[in-house]
Amino acid sequence: MNQISNGKLSALLDYQENAVVSRELIKKATGNVTLFAFDKGQGLSEHSAPFDALVQILDGEMEITISGQPHSVKSGDFIIMPANDPHALNAMTPVKMLLTMIKS
Repeated sequence: MNQISNGKLSALLDYQENAVVSRELIKKATGNVTLFAFDKGQGLSEHSAPFDALVQILDGEMEITISGQPHSVKSGDFIIMPANDPHALNAMTPVKMLLTMIKS
């Protein structure tokens, strides 16, 4: 993995048509930080994770459903997805987001 000391997060990953792309920035035993780019209409189907996760929207608008409750999150917003709660993500526009998962 390349060391990235500073810069604009959204510039580290480009959108791809009809796709979700990701780039892992940090991977440690205690947690991960991953940058995602979703094309409009793309998402992740409902699933759960055994750890809390913080989502920060860098660009665009996304609907994140947690335990059946939809939340609209836009550029500059964040939301916490609690451990073991089912969640799904759907990009309403092209979206770039940063996912921070804490494992301990």
